[in-house]
Amino acid sequence: MKNNSNILSIDQVSYKYGNGNEPALRELDLDVKRGHFTSIMGKTGAGKTTLLMLLNGLIPHFFDGEIQGRVTTARLDTQRYHIQTLARRIGLVLQDPDTQILGMTVEKDVAFGPSNLGFPPEKIRETIPRVLDTVGLANYEHRVPAKLSGGEKQRLAIAGILAMQPLILALDEPTSELDPLSRRRLFDTCYKLCHSLGYTVICATHDSEEALLYSDSIIVLENGKIAWEGKPGDLFSDISLCKLSGIRPPAIAEFLHDLQSTDTVSIQEIPVTLNEGIDALYTLLKGRTILSSNWNSLTAKQSQKETMIEVKNLYHRYEDGFEALHGISLQIKAGEFIALVGQNGAGKSTFVKHLNRLLLPTEGDVFIKGVNTKNSDTSTLGKTIGYVFQNPDHQIFSSSVREEIAFGLHHICGIGGAEADDRIHYALNFVGLADKIDRHPFSLGKGERQKLAVASVLAVEPDIIVIDEPTTGLDWIGTQQMMKLITSLHSLGHTVIMITHDMQLAADYASRIIILNRGKVAADGIPGDVFSQSEILEQSSLVPPPAALITNELRKRGINITAVRMSDLREIVVGRLLHRT
Repeated sequence: MKNNSNILSIDQVSYKYGNGNEPALRELDLDVKRGHFTSIMGKTGAGKTTLLMLLNGLIPHFFDGEIQGRVTTARLDTQRYHIQTLARRIGLVLQDPDTQILGMTVEKDVAFGPSNLGFPPEKIRETIPRVLDTVGLANYEHRVPAKLSGGEKQRLAIAGILAMQPLILALDEPTSELDPLSRRRLFDTCYKLCHSLGYTVICATHDSEEALLYSDSIIVLENGKIAWEGKPGDLFSDISLCKLSGIRPPAIAEFLHDLQSTDTVSIQEIPVTLNEGIDALYTLLKGRTILSSNWNSLTAKQSQKETMIEVKNLYHRYEDGFEALHGISLQIKAGEFIALVGQNGAGKSTFVKHLNRLLLPTEGDVFIKGVNTKNSDTSTLGKTIGYVFQNPDHQIFSSSVREEIAFGLHHICGIGGAEADDRIHYALNFVGLADKIDRHPFSLGKGERQKLAVASVLAVEPDIIVIDEPTTGLDWIGTQQMMKLITSLHSLGHTVIMITHDMQLAADYASRIIILNRGKVAADGIPGDVFSQSEILEQSSLVPPPAALITNELRKRGINITAVRMSDLREIVVGRLLHRT
């Protein structure tokens, strides 16, 4: 008999999509208690999104397929009640915000849901500013959703659900496109809704730090089955299980686990939170002589090669009057690997769209290899600079993988025949999709579609590659594969500009960090310099990467270590422990 405190119950549910060969969910049995925060984790394709769509009736009412078993949401059988009825009790925030934003303005979009549920107009008017402030979009009421950044759209989608005041929030990767402080603010809000106001939150996420800090329990899916269920600390202290499940371990837990594997230390129980890990590391290192680390040496080699991009006093103002860029001036040299970071709406995507003439300056100039973009065209610039969109589905439109890559070769380079075939095969081999050449692009997984977008750009052989949020929505295995791919492109001589909200990836891979804040360059330099500027980071809604957070705290305790990469920190610590001083 089911416990009355359970607000969600899944009894022996199996589900296969109408066009699927294998079940997406298999004999799933799950209870979620009222007022609990539950995280769903696992590899891409494990069934997380499918599970969430069960809860609000999208499956089976909207998606065809075969379902067995029973799902009960807030005491309603989801197979018996319509989605409209279930929406009063559970709100689902989808991974791609564009699929659920309908209003012509932010205000109208937030009002859409509660209006359809029959909320009184005065209640809706009171609710709109409150939920917009909750998600960090205060005073955005009259902005046009299409002009918002990806992260701002994600926050708008969440606001639209909160406005309907459901009992349950089901969130599918809700922070994948948010800057670090916005992520923290959103999860603080969800935690408060859960533990102070009685909401139930069930969240699919790849972010181990979020799951650790906010979850009451974690469920790990694998091939549509529950592979593990329990407390966050129990999962994240088992580094092998995390990696086997495609989950990125918390940085400090992975670091101490790796440290223990060197046989230089013995740690009885691996800490999983940052504060616990810093305490453990301090205990290991206190009393030892720690040499000042040469943390600049690994990243200080600035390129003295040809200037590939020169931006002079760049301003951009959209048609609605919003000024997104305010006087940006900078140079980018051949062969650099740049991480472009900043809060949502800082102007990152607006800036890079000027590099291939998707946008033209309101004031100022952009030069690509000495050519002013005002005197060129997008097709010509495409031979020099390739742009991989944040959402690969926004640039994929052909009916096969082969045709997708051939399109750019033909229309940008004028290449066909044997040379086109050679380039297509080279690009697909490079990204690991050679066996998918005749597949329809939308039959591929999200990570594979991202690789296809990279292959389409790579085949054109541009000198510069811009990649906008390449790891969004990927599990840890997919993230590692994507970064290995980008690193390989860089090693071939391509200049790489990567937009990311992941400060650890920025520190690990980039040789130069540029922070944009409110349309201006707030900081520009090597990772060690940029991530040491705490005031600028805070103003830009960013947090330092884990290694910087750890060493900042250790320095406060008298241990002189400075690092921005976990690999550098490991080298320093192991060296000191082996030195036995």
